[in-house]
Amino acid sequence: MGLHPLEFSECYLDSPVFREKIKSHEAELDKTNRFIKELYKDGKNLINATKQLVLAQRKFAQSLGEFQFEYIGDAKTDDERCIDESLQEFSNFLKNLEDQRELMMKNITETLMKPLEKFRKEQLGSAKAERKRYEKETEKYYSSLEKLLNMSAKKKELQLQEADSQVETIRQHFQEESLDYVCKLQEIQERKKFDCVEPMLAFFQTVFTFYHQGFELANDFNHYKKALQINIQNTRSRFEGTRVEVFELMKRIREVPQEYRQTSPISSEGYLYVQEKRPPPFGSSWVKRYCTFVKKQKILHMVTFDHRSGGKMGETESVTLKSCVRKTTDMLDRRFCLDIEITDRPGTVLTVQSLSEDDHKFWIHAMGGKEPAGQYLGKTYSKERGIDAQLNDLGLSFVKNAINAIETRGINDQGLYRVVGVSSKVQKLLSLMIDEKSNDVDLSTSEDWDVKTITSTLKLYLRSLPEPLMTYGLYKDFIAPAKGGSPESRSQAIHCLVHKLPEKNRLVLGLLLKHLATVAAHSKLNLMTVANLGVVFGPTLMRPQEDTVAAIMDLKFQNIVVEILIEQHEKIFGDVPGQSSPGLSGPTRQSKKLSVRQNRPLAVYNPKKVDLQAVSSPSPDVGSNSDEMSLGSNESVSSQSTASGTPPEKANHGRILASLSTGDSPGACIAVAASRLNSGALTKASSDGVKSVDGVTGGGGKRAMAVYPCEAEHESELSFQVGAIFSAVAPSREPGWLEGELEGKKGLIPENYVEML
Repeated sequence: MGLHPLEFSECYLDSPVFREKIKSHEAELDKTNRFIKELYKDGKNLINATKQLVLAQRKFAQSLGEFQFEYIGDAKTDDERCIDESLQEFSNFLKNLEDQRELMMKNITETLMKPLEKFRKEQLGSAKAERKRYEKETEKYYSSLEKLLNMSAKKKELQLQEADSQVETIRQHFQEESLDYVCKLQEIQERKKFDCVEPMLAFFQTVFTFYHQGFELANDFNHYKKALQINIQNTRSRFEGTRVEVFELMKRIREVPQEYRQTSPISSEGYLYVQEKRPPPFGSSWVKRYCTFVKKQKILHMVTFDHRSGGKMGETESVTLKSCVRKTTDMLDRRFCLDIEITDRPGTVLTVQSLSEDDHKFWIHAMGGKEPAGQYLGKTYSKERGIDAQLNDLGLSFVKNAINAIETRGINDQGLYRVVGVSSKVQKLLSLMIDEKSNDVDLSTSEDWDVKTITSTLKLYLRSLPEPLMTYGLYKDFIAPAKGGSPESRSQAIHCLVHKLPEKNRLVLGLLLKHLATVAAHSKLNLMTVANLGVVFGPTLMRPQEDTVAAIMDLKFQNIVVEILIEQHEKIFGDVPGQSSPGLSGPTRQSKKLSVRQNRPLAVYNPKKVDLQAVSSPSPDVGSNSDEMSLGSNESVSSQSTASGTPPEKANHGRILASLSTGDSPGACIAVAASRLNSGALTKASSDGVKSVDGVTGGGGKRAMAVYPCEAEHESELSFQVGAIFSAVAPSREPGWLEGELEGKKGLIPENYVEML
């Protein structure tokens, strides 16, 4: 597990566990500081080493440029001239490369070194300064607290009140400093993720730019390189011919010598000063301990902890409480004291001192007082809503009205649901829409309310419900699958949880998510992708009952849940998990797992018949790969199981067809299919898929009768009851489907739902 969130409420308790959490955050920042220091040092070394490389390369280039070959004779061939000039070209190439490298080094200094050092000095440095102030205020507060507690109770009331006031002021300042420090720690922990990584990304971009420029130089050099290779080959060929002559000459002058060289349930807790009695004449001492009282077992756990000793925790001592009584100042010259009788040691009385009068009352009641301990634990906050929104028929009517208006008037508006309306208008509209006397406004035709006001009002209504749409009780259950598991397991878990929601909640949620899917389908114009909608509606549809830093950290998981709901809304709200609908249901078709092709090819309804027998059957591997490319990531989260007796391929057909038909003309769809047909992406009809034309239809005029009822899931499919007669039945290009005509309408028919006549 990572670092624990630092709750602001713990700043007031200042428990040892809280201090340990702070120490772990500080240790992480120290580790980050050391990492940046080391990285900065290594970066400097890299820059220096690169500078040395640049110098060596430039020296090498200079040597190449200054050298010239000396040729025998008084003239050079064109090839020799080109070879002679090649050294200068090599030199220029290296110089250009090193110019780019030097530019890269300058960019690395600006994009990596300086930002990292700035983050270390400004952010980590400020955290270090804040830490010193926090430790100083800790020392100051607990010192003044001990002085106050050691003050004699016999002093004048005015002096006691003044001392109490001074300690209270110091305490408030300490708590404020603690809040600031906790906020700073968590801020830096979050900032470092992008303030540290972003410069590194810029560094790699700079490096890649350098290599890309090197690649461009190599491309520019390529033409010259090929020409030079021809020059060299020509020169070599000439050399071979010349060498023969040389050997002949060598024979003739053989006499002349020649040489040649070559990476538990707790009721209450807090600090108490425990009196430790010593034998005379030493008296007694008061030791500060952090105490945890378990109300059910009446056990008091005490652990010694001193903030000034480096925060080191001592051993834990546990005692069982028998009774607790207030100790008056007549018996002991210290305020806020209690006498605790222990069952573990009969006759032994443990005297403890609380930190203040309120703390004193708290411990008395926690350990058996008449007043409940809850009233001292803090204020009870209630969410005050200016509008009494309820999940009733009025609310459902408003949701439908708003969705209809948005889809009619502003589905393509940029920033839909992100651009907010005027607050006063939004509240006014919501008040009207949830009032029985004024809720008859048709928002789709009313010009009094713009789209952004309607979207903001819909969000306000959902946020103003007494309980979020996805309920407090199921919040943790919804969040859990988003934190791990495969896409399939996440989808299945959320599918089951949705059907645990109350009926009205599920109904409204289904309407809303179907609408959000429609919004996402127009994201090219409104720029509201599924991810953007998840960010907007995550906190609106689900939230924890308590407002804590830990809960805020779960926002990203809320977004994931909403994204899954939007992407899978048809399956999640259309099927009941693990249940089939009653009545006559169609048989399941061949599973995709058993098919030769891993996924089905894209299919569209085409009134014009295509002769599949003219198409050669491609290899299974080619077909499978083609389909994987065409279907994209949709198949990664889809279930292979069937619901309500519906064939899995049939359910998928609607989604794929919808993705194709949006914004496309029939001709365009046909062109897409034809192009895939020509490329061999469509499979030839087989005995396991669509039967041959002769075997199934015997021609284009065959008829078929429905043996199972079917409800169309897309406009290209036909709905029918048992006994329906289809005419002009012909095979579809998609395995398992036929094309036919029913009551003048043409469409797709599941092959195993009918019998041929």
